[in-house]
Order: sequence, then C-alpha cells, then structure tokens
Amino acid sequence: MALSSRSKGQYYEAMAEQHLHRHGLVTIEKNFTIKGGEIDLIMQDNKTIVFIEVRYRASKQYGHAASTVTQAKANKIFATANFWLMKQGLSAYNCDLRFDLVAIHQHGEQIEWFKNALTQG
Repeated sequence: MALSSRSKGQYYEAMAEQHLHRHGLVTIEKNFTIKGGEIDLIMQDNKTIVFIEVRYRASKQYGHAASTVTQAKANKIFATANFWLMKQGLSAYNCDLRFDLVAIHQHGEQIEWFKNALTQG
C-alpha cells in the first residue's frame, strides 16, 4: 500500500531528524505550523537555533531535492521562524540562527545536509 503524501513527508522528516541527531543536534520542535507557513524541524546546534526544511525526491532524474525550495517558500519559512521566535520571547537580533536544508534521495539511501542553505530575498 502506498503512503499518503503526508505520511511520506513525516517518514522522511523523521529520517532527517535521526540523521541530524547523529551529528549532535537536539530537537526543539517538529512541524511548527501557522497560517501560511510550516517549519519541518526546529533544532539546536550548540547555542544556535536551526530551522530545517526537509525535501525528498525519489531520484535526481528531474533535479536535486534542494532545487525544489523556491524563494517564495524560503520567505514563508523566514516569516514562520520569526513568529516562532516571537512566541519564545526571542528575535533574530538576540540569538544565533541558521536555516538549513536536508535533501533526501533514493528512498533515504542518500541524505545531504546543507547548512545556511536558505537566504532571505
């Protein structure tokens, strides 16, 4: 039986989270959602808060998973991150932040972690 898009997303987000745990990151929150935006994973890397977008592609035949993040999507992530920070009593001005991307290919056989992958435009 095929997984729904949501179930598939959760599966690959859990895979990315486990990969990042092996590299020392600690989970703060998963699937933080507001109207108009979602952040797949919010983690901590030492003193840095890391907002992570997870992208999956079965193969690279039609392009790399990382290339699927448009500037519009990145801008939604930044706005959602600012809202999350505000809820925590923080801001981009008083804490270390990073926006990473985890690209998963070939049903999880290849996982790539790109630090500072998203930039505001």
